[in-house]
Order: sequence, then structure tokens, then C-alpha cells
Amino acid sequence: MKRLQSVEQIAMVPYLGRWLLLSCLLGALAGSASAFFLYSLDLATDTRTGHPWLLWLLPVAGLITGWVYLRIGKPVEGGNNLLIDEVHDPQKIVPKRMAPLVLAATVVTHLFGGSAGREGTAVQMGGALADQITHLFRLDNEDRRILLMGGIAAGFSSVFGTPLAGAIFGLEVLAIGRLRYDALLACLASSVVADQVCRMWGIHHTVYSIPFLPPVTALGLGSSVIAGMIFGVVGMLFADSTHALSALMKRKLTWAPMRPFVGGAVVAIMATLLNVPQYLGLGIPTIEAAFRGDLPVYDFAGKFAFTVVTLASGFKGGEVTPLFYIGATLGNALGHVLALPVPVLAGLGFVAVFAGAANTPIASTIMAMELFGVHIGVYAALACVVSYLFSGHTGIYRSQRVGHSKHLFLPEGIRLADIPALRRARRKNVAVAAAVQS
Repeated sequence: MKRLQSVEQIAMVPYLGRWLLLSCLLGALAGSASAFFLYSLDLATDTRTGHPWLLWLLPVAGLITGWVYLRIGKPVEGGNNLLIDEVHDPQKIVPKRMAPLVLAATVVTHLFGGSAGREGTAVQMGGALADQITHLFRLDNEDRRILLMGGIAAGFSSVFGTPLAGAIFGLEVLAIGRLRYDALLACLASSVVADQVCRMWGIHHTVYSIPFLPPVTALGLGSSVIAGMIFGVVGMLFADSTHALSALMKRKLTWAPMRPFVGGAVVAIMATLLNVPQYLGLGIPTIEAAFRGDLPVYDFAGKFAFTVVTLASGFKGGEVTPLFYIGATLGNALGHVLALPVPVLAGLGFVAVFAGAANTPIASTIMAMELFGVHIGVYAALACVVSYLFSGHTGIYRSQRVGHSKHLFLPEGIRLADIPALRRARRKNVAVAAAVQS
């Protein structure tokens, strides 16, 4: 027995060295790509805020972006969903063009005032770089799956400065209710290295501060549960609204470039008529303000609407930072009625709406502790888990699979995108059975 154990440990040494080497290489590339992306995004945001008239060019920017993706971007148009599909069912190497296309398109979105995020771009760049490494080293499908997960983790980690949350996100985002521990080392190593390399390039992440964290009490826990229920429903509505509007626009506007043109025109007109520049771009200043004092109770709804129109019409970027905005401002509004301080509820909303919309409660809880301090852990975990449960079997990533369903029986491995059709078929079978019995 002792000899078998020693042989196992010896065999683990080259395994450890191999994956550390691959993961560090991936982390360095993904961290550098994210650093360049974040620097470019800051320039684009500063340029837009300094020249507000650029908003009126958003429809033209959308038309050009849509045309470029129509001409050369169809193989990578799936974005994050393409990466998730490739992890579950490897088909072909993700084209190199994914990284530069999504980077340029996201910078254009923010330069002209679209309401979008940034994690989708970083994750896609990380995944595309990971797949080029798998091609270079001729890795088999199992190793390719692991490295792709590492690329997702590296992109998420480096764009937010949360290496532990990034590592868990790479494991958790693929399937509801299931983690793949065979990729734990690759996700952790690539995530940590990507974060450190991004910081070495001089990138500074936004610091959010909660000045006072109350002790854990029954009243506070009850408030977390109620808030988590609301956060989960809002996350569900965000995902469903984005998918529904996207499907509607595809039916009504068959020429793809026309969708971001129309969406851009709606955003530009409504932002001007309502005078709400805070709903454009990332919205970082408003997120920071949510931790400091009262905001209008409707701010979360405004960002919700502008982001749904922007993303559903085909602009590139991501959903996560807008979800942070929606959650933080919604938590700020709930501070008027729940028994927790406004900054605490803003922090809980920041992570819990994302937890519900992305079905990633563990990564979201760890992110809360990395951003706000470990003492928020109990409240954050409760809010994120409840939000995850109340968001139902939907989400912003339609290629997610069901590993273990939340509370209803669903077939293992079904994609979130296929659940509505399954439910319709079940209702039809029930109706037919009822008709036969009558």
C-alpha cells in the first residue's frame, strides 16, 4: 500500500509541473490581454464623457459592428456560449479572430455610449487564447476542456481583480449544480497569474468600501433572505428580457446589422430625452455612490432597460458589470425597508443579482469577500444562494447545462436554451392525456 501511494505521488509531480506551466502561460497571456483591454476601455469612457455628442453616433457604430460580425464574425458570434459549448462538446478550435473582434467591438460600444459590461470580452479573450495554446501543444479533448475552463477563469479574474472568484467561476459557470474538480488546478493557477500580470501592467481595479458590517443577527439574516429573493427574481427578469428582446429583433429585423443600428438609436434618443447619462457605459460612478448614500429608487430599473436594449440588439461587452450596477442600486433602494445598512445591502445586491442571473452562487460569495472583506461572508452567502434558487432555470448564459436541477426535475445535461421547448412539450402531453381521460 505504501509503495502504491509513493508511486502515485511521484506520478503527480510531472502532472503538477505540466499544468502549472500551461496555466501560467495562459494566465500571462490573458492578464496582458485584459490589461490592454481595460486601458482601452478607460480611454474610450473618458473620451465619451468628454464629448457627449458621440452618443449620436451609436447607431452608426452599431451598424458597422453588425456588418463586421456578419462578414467575418459569424464563427465567433456565440461568444461566451460558444466557449461553454466547446467545453461540454468539443468540436473545433475557437478561431483566433474572437479575441480582437470582441475587444474592438466592446471598446466601440463604450466609446459611443452603449450600456454594457466588460467581463464577456475578457472571458472570450481568455478562452480564445486558451484554445490557441491547446492547438500549439496538440492537447487532446479532455485537456482542451480543462484549459478552456482556465481561460474563462483567467479572463474573469483579471478584469475584476478577484482571483479566487475567477477560479471558481471557471468551474461553476458551465453547469447548474455541478463543479468539475479536474480543472481546479488549471483554473486556480491561471486565474491567480492573470490577475497578477494584469496588475503588473499598472491596471488598478475599482475599490468598493462598506464602512460598517453589523454582526450576524436573526433580523439581519431574515433581511438577507428577503433581499436574496428579490435579487434572484430581478436576475431572472434581466436574463429573460434580454433573450426575449434579442429573439424579437431577430424575427423583425432579418438583416443583422440593422439590429444594433435600431438599438443604438433607441438608446441615444432615450438617454437624451430623459437626460440620464448615468445609465450609459459601465456606470462605475453610480455603483460607487450606491455604497455612500441614498440614490433614486428607480436607478436599477433604468440601467436594466438600457442594458437589455444594448445587448439584445447585438452590441458587444458583457452583462456582469451592469448586473453589479442593477444589484447595488436595488440594494440601495431596499435599504429603506430592510433591517440592514444601505452599504451592506448595496454590496449584497452587487453580487447576488449576478449570482442569480449567472447561476454562480459560490463564485459570487467569494467575490463579495474579496471585494468587501471576509466579514460579509455569511450575509453574502445567504443572499447569493437564495438569489440562485429564486432565479429559476434561466440565466444569461444559455449554453449552461443542468447538472442538478434546483427544485424541479429536469433532464441532466439539458441546455438552458432548450428548457422552454421541453416545458411546452410537457404541457402538451399533459393536455393530451387530460383530453383522452375525459
